[in-house]
Amino acid sequence: MLKIVVDESREPGPVLRLEGQLIGPWVEELGRVSVPLLDRPRPLHLDLRSVSFVSREGADLLRGLRDRDARLLHCSPFVAEQLKRRADEGGNGR
Repeated sequence: MLKIVVDESREPGPVLRLEGQLIGPWVEELGRVSVPLLDRPRPLHLDLRSVSFVSREGADLLRGLRDRDARLLHCSPFVAEQLKRRADEGGNGR
C-alpha cells in the first residue's frame, strides 16, 4: 500500500509525500497523480522519506519522473540502491 499526500502550498513547487511501498497498482496511481503536476510551471518534488520498497515498475516510474525534472527528496539508502540497481540492470540488457 502507498499513501500519497499532495501539498501544493510549498515553494518552489508541489510536494508529493509518499508513505509505504511503491508496488503493483500504486505505481499507476502515482503516475496518475504526478504526471499532471509535471505539466505545471513549478517543479514537482517527491518526498520518499517514508518509502520502504520500490518495485521494478516503481523504479522505472521514479526514473521517468526524474528525467522529466521531478526532484526525488529524502530517498533512503535502501531505496536509492533499488533505483541504482534497476538502472544498472537496464543498462546491461538483463
